[in-house]
Amino acid sequence: MARKAPRRTAQRILEAALDLFNRFGEPNVSTTLVAGELNISPGNLYYHYPAKEELINKLYEGYETELGELLHASEGIHDVEDAWFFMHSLFELIWRHRFLYRDLNDLLSKNRHLETQFQLVLKHKVRAMRQLIAGLGRAGHLEIDAHEVDTLAQSMVVVLTYWLSYEYVRNPRQALEPAHAQAALLRGARHTLHQLAPYLGAEQRRHLLTLGRAYGGEDAASSPPTAPPADLAA
Repeated sequence: MARKAPRRTAQRILEAALDLFNRFGEPNVSTTLVAGELNISPGNLYYHYPAKEELINKLYEGYETELGELLHASEGIHDVEDAWFFMHSLFELIWRHRFLYRDLNDLLSKNRHLETQFQLVLKHKVRAMRQLIAGLGRAGHLEIDAHEVDTLAQSMVVVLTYWLSYEYVRNPRQALEPAHAQAALLRGARHTLHQLAPYLGAEQRRHLLTLGRAYGGEDAASSPPTAPPADLAA
């Protein structure tokens, strides 16, 4: 059996930085700490990433690429169940890069690249929510005045973007720990999609409420009926 090639140092640095940023918050993690985690010299790290900002921007690039691919899936949503799994996938992606959202205001205030790029991210998210709403409408599952679509789409994006901050305020000591991830993501998906409820037909509204109770209930979410994805269980 062929041996796997060792991961390049630059990739190992990214993986370690992402883990540390997620666990402790980006402002609390220095490049020296990242180097120490990998047992390499700070000079070795600086060779690949001369500044902490470059590390952050590279991690953001990966997030942005994954997000763009995922948002395209909004074009194929035809019912509430499609919308549920799409939304949960978005929250999973955000969770894997949660330092960006946990420290969003701080990051934007000191990183011009992120400031401009996150404005585009919001626009892309809003467009995806509009497509989601339009798909449900074309399938005959949702009825909404055209003048309300943009407000609804933007409201969904607000919850999607700031849900983890809300979870952190609710439970600062534990909310962003891996053991609580699945419950937080399920609650986020539930509350984001519940904004569609007033516009849904009776059958799809009942199905949305059923999904919410089964997967995203406030109390039941800590013990979801399905096993959490592997990347969240770690």
